Amino acid sequence: MDAATIQKITIWILPVLFAVSLHEAAHAWMADRKGDSTARLLGRLTFNPFKHIDPIGTVVVPILMITLTGFAFGWAKPVPIDVRNLRNPKKDMMWVALAGPASNFIMAFIWAIILHFSVMFVDSRSSISLFFLLMPVAGITINVILGVLNLLPIPPLDGGRIMAGLLSPRASQQYGKIEPYGFFIIIGLMVTGMLSYIIFPVVSLFMVTLAAISGLDAEVFYRLLNGIQ
Repeated sequence: MDAATIQKITIWILPVLFAVSLHEAAHAWMADRKGDSTARLLGRLTFNPFKHIDPIGTVVVPILMITLTGFAFGWAKPVPIDVRNLRNPKKDMMWVALAGPASNFIMAFIWAIILHFSVMFVDSRSSISLFFLLMPVAGITINVILGVLNLLPIPPLDGGRIMAGLLSPRASQQYGKIEPYGFFIIIGLMVTGMLSYIIFPVVSLFMVTLAAISGLDAEVFYRLLNGIQ
């Protein structure tokens, strides 16, 4: 593993850890508010990333992706939700599902504020200072992509849960039959390039907006992003 790869891992590791961990903590928090304390009782209602880490999805996959593609992606252990404990299972499950992507968009905004202050106070000519520009860019990127991706209406993604809640009981039952194949659908979309085609316009809109909030021109933001890929 060369120095450049180690540097990329250092930049991406915290944003990825917090993006996937807080996503799951948000699910646990909303489920607890809606009547299901299962995740809370198992210690999953916490911001501690170590409670949510999946050895493969949170460690191995992100490191492999950084090494092979220069970009980090991953997932955490899904929090257990007992739908039977929810006061209004169909409606409440929609809110539980929505909480995850919502947390990612909130975190992306927080990283944009951090980037704003980094732009104001750091000297980009310094390698140490540059680190404090690149990490917020990574934080914005991973959270926006996670948020948008999870809203796709493909079970078992959060968007699939939300869609199931919007459908009639009979249609929802039929729609749920897609879930065993959902992972393969997502892989197929990735392999064919269709996934990027579907989510890129929305991701790009969020990125440009958050770049503006941070005080950076979109071109400069993407130049920084290219520096960590």
